[in-house]
Amino acid sequence: MKRTAYRPVSFVDVKIEDRFWSNKIRLNRERTIPAIYKQCKDTGRIDAFRLNYKPGDPVPHVFWDSDVAKWIEAASYALANHYDENLDRLIDQTIDLVVSAQQPDGYLNTYFTVVEPEKRWTDLRDAHELYCAGHMMEAAVAHYQVTGKRKLLDAMCRYADHIATVFGPNPGQKPGYCGHPEIELALIRLYRATQEPKYLELSRFFVDERGKSPNYFDVEREVRGGADSYFDAYFREPGRTYTHEYNQSHAPVREQTRVTGHAVRAMYLYSAMVDLALETRDESLLTACKELWRHLTETRMYVTAGIGSSHLNEGFTEDYDLPNETAYCETCAAVGFVFWNHRLLHADLDGQFSDIIERALYNSVISGVSEDGKKFFYDNPLASKGNHHRREWFDVSCCPANLSRLLSTIGEYLYSAGDDELIVHQYIQSSTEIQTAGGSVRVRQITDYPWDGKVTVQVTPERPADLTVKLRLPGWCKQAELKVNGQSVSVQAAKGYVALRRQWAPGDEIQWIFDMPVERVYAHPSVKENRGRVAIQRGPVIYCLEEADNGKDLDGLYLLKDAELTVVSDGQPDGIPAIYGTAVRFSVEDRQLYSYGEKKTETLRIRMIPYFYWDNRVPGEMLVWIRERS
Repeated sequence: MKRTAYRPVSFVDVKIEDRFWSNKIRLNRERTIPAIYKQCKDTGRIDAFRLNYKPGDPVPHVFWDSDVAKWIEAASYALANHYDENLDRLIDQTIDLVVSAQQPDGYLNTYFTVVEPEKRWTDLRDAHELYCAGHMMEAAVAHYQVTGKRKLLDAMCRYADHIATVFGPNPGQKPGYCGHPEIELALIRLYRATQEPKYLELSRFFVDERGKSPNYFDVEREVRGGADSYFDAYFREPGRTYTHEYNQSHAPVREQTRVTGHAVRAMYLYSAMVDLALETRDESLLTACKELWRHLTETRMYVTAGIGSSHLNEGFTEDYDLPNETAYCETCAAVGFVFWNHRLLHADLDGQFSDIIERALYNSVISGVSEDGKKFFYDNPLASKGNHHRREWFDVSCCPANLSRLLSTIGEYLYSAGDDELIVHQYIQSSTEIQTAGGSVRVRQITDYPWDGKVTVQVTPERPADLTVKLRLPGWCKQAELKVNGQSVSVQAAKGYVALRRQWAPGDEIQWIFDMPVERVYAHPSVKENRGRVAIQRGPVIYCLEEADNGKDLDGLYLLKDAELTVVSDGQPDGIPAIYGTAVRFSVEDRQLYSYGEKKTETLRIRMIPYFYWDNRVPGEMLVWIRERS
């Protein structure tokens, strides 16, 4: 395959000055990152690297290391956005502690160094050794790229070198792979940072080996004499059963056509597959990913771009099985879904991938953190009876730092560049400078998106230059007007992008005007939970009902089909608009359980707020899919 001609513009080179996102980035830096560090410190995750555990002490968890790694990554990214000397020092101190725990052979894992050192690499299915290593490698690359400091990067190269001696196709090596994919994509990031080819080869080995027969996880159990994996007790709980689909090891990756199992594991694996496809020009990996993407988005994705419908496997079940109140939609899965789509976008410039990124960012991703930046959702249901709330921390706390590292790098998803092309994917007020064959081009967006459909893009080359500017036409938009220097031009999109080829000069300006009405969204009829129901969307934002505005028994409300839906900015923080409409509710005054004839109804005004904003006021019910009637 021909490697894509497009490269993402690094978030380091993008300055965001957006009313919506700037505040969230600031809160992430000022509140979320310090809150995560405090929790990692208070719960012993950071001090575990002191290796002072002794029998009788609280036992470090097998994947604690990954939480610290993701904090280092998120905090490093935050330095690039806004330098903070104290944070820089704290990151260095944490890295010093992490590196001090590295063993002479390069191995670095707190649990298997001090608790059960004799069990290194004996339970790849559940013990998360390679998963933790992968997250630490990602942290090392991030810290090096932002600061230029090599201490953690060099340590992770030593660890990767050690892993390369343990795993591989040669005699005496283990033909295994991790039960939780992550190291595959991390090794490619390490390869790109160091240009060491063996890291790319090791990633390819892990991906290619997955799902071969006999299944490695069956083999390693036999080697252990049938002894339990670390989470076998978890799979013995009612309703839970381990199958190889759970960790996508049921078939070689190129033969997989249906998304299965644990949603986060799937997203990390598929992300690595796209990376490998780009680095090794392996079309078969990209073909498999596109088929998996089609299956997911057509049968197993929520309207919020949340993924994973069941808590029993934290993942996928059957086609069109999309329950609302019991929806899992793990925050980490939404983050991983963004990662995967961003990679697919640079393998094949298609607006479908950008549309999913946008839908996830404005719905299933930012719903994961409270408006004060200190509380988090692990799972993000689409309905609640009032008993589901964000928490400061979890026993398994993968989501807070994962979300934080994404918020620190929002700028990464806005722009791409080619030799004589620049592409605008997401509409966020920002500026950047893009290098092309004809010289540097400064791009600036002016917009109040997603609340307003007007977007101005200023294109300022250092000298007049022939360039193609590509701009995404959002998939949700049915009507749009496009102008260049005040003159209307036809909107002719190819794969979701409008291409404008001309000689650009300083002062040139493009303007989008997206029609942004309130839309009623209907689910496929096979989604039985949503039959007779409607979801409300404006632009990329999904709305919901909350008890705070509409009283109890939200599921007893029926939105009238002919009701006008009105957008009102009525005092919400950051100018977030609400949507008002008319609904009916059956009267409950009649105490008879059964009666002849339809019960009386009352008409009431309802108020809807963006889904991401729910559970930030008083506790109460929430509902995305509303009953509808004439």
